[in-house]
Amino acid sequence: MAKSPLIPSERKAGASGAVTVGIDVAKATLDVWVSGEAQGWTVPNDEVGIATLIEQVQSRPVRLVVLEPTGGYEYAVVVALTVAQLVVAIVNPRQARDFARATGQLAKTDRIDARVLAQFGAAVDPAARPLPSEETRELDQLVTRRRQVRDMLQAERNRRDHARGTVKGRVQAHIDWLADELTTVEAELRTRIEASPLWRAKEDLLRSVPGVGPTVAFTLLAELPELGSLTGRQISALVGVAPFARDSGTLRGKRAIWGGRASVRTALYMAAVSASCHNPPLKAFYLRLLAAGKARKLAILACLRKLLVILNAMVASGTPWDLNFAQNAENA
Repeated sequence: MAKSPLIPSERKAGASGAVTVGIDVAKATLDVWVSGEAQGWTVPNDEVGIATLIEQVQSRPVRLVVLEPTGGYEYAVVVALTVAQLVVAIVNPRQARDFARATGQLAKTDRIDARVLAQFGAAVDPAARPLPSEETRELDQLVTRRRQVRDMLQAERNRRDHARGTVKGRVQAHIDWLADELTTVEAELRTRIEASPLWRAKEDLLRSVPGVGPTVAFTLLAELPELGSLTGRQISALVGVAPFARDSGTLRGKRAIWGGRASVRTALYMAAVSASCHNPPLKAFYLRLLAAGKARKLAILACLRKLLVILNAMVASGTPWDLNFAQNAENA
């Protein structure tokens, strides 16, 4: 009889003999490795293969299953693991690769990657996060599509400036099509948000902040579902705006940000630029940093982090924009 998987509350206790499972996801296959075992195995990344995987995993005292995001190919297996009451952590590929290098594992194959993920999960104990709902995934895809169309539209407009003759007409025809596609995607985004009371309420909260427009609100709703469920420090690290120290001995290096969710950070950067001009508390904060000798870009990044912390506090409390949030975020 299959053993029951550990429930999340038991995970931290680390029951004797509990194991971590690493799964390397590809389009066609799933490579699996269990910590402490000498051999891994491979199953197809389809309904039958995933069912086999669940049965094999549940025959062990599993405390955690670790995967990397793989462009959506991981979604079906993550859903199945979650339904089977297994604790799943989807980790940053760079973290797993850095762990592999740190442990001397330089070779890279699907089977090796699965073993590294199992070892990484056992050693680091990464946080498990809730799986985005199907609605959130669809919203994410629409936001991504909107960004892709806007990028293509800008690229074609740049090409039009140098095109001649019939080529210029073809480029213009594509620009017209892309403009229509952008209008259609934005209309669908608006329809989906208005159809969801939860999203509509969140969007109203976000857009109540001076400097936050529809693009930023769409991006946060789709690509940062954790907003409001983490602390200010945690959400800053997740987005990649928490500065990291670069000190050694008596040397004090410049703090720098890296990693995180680049698309969210890009959207928030533009919001921070706007807020530094039109949002009174953030404008005062920005000018104070400039007066202290900070570089303009550094001051904007500080405003970005402050804005993110404010938005996180607002969503957590369900309270619209209030000057007190800016004041309380000073010490976040």
